Amino acid sequence: MWHEIGQTAGRVVQYLEEHPDASTLQIRSSLKITQTLLFLSLGWLSREGRVDLVYRDRGYWVTTKR
Repeated sequence: MWHEIGQTAGRVVQYLEEHPDASTLQIRSSLKITQTLLFLSLGWLSREGRVDLVYRDRGYWVTTKR
């Protein structure tokens, strides 16, 4: 499971490089992953200090930290 989370985290980072400010729904739809796997991956990236999560417009938005 850790391997899958890590690989998905990498895919999320690649997506965010092209779309620096994206909603979790946009990311999940584009990458065709489950909500659970997305949030596990975002937790991983957040712990590493690579992303910020902000609640706005009735959902969570993800931005990369620079």
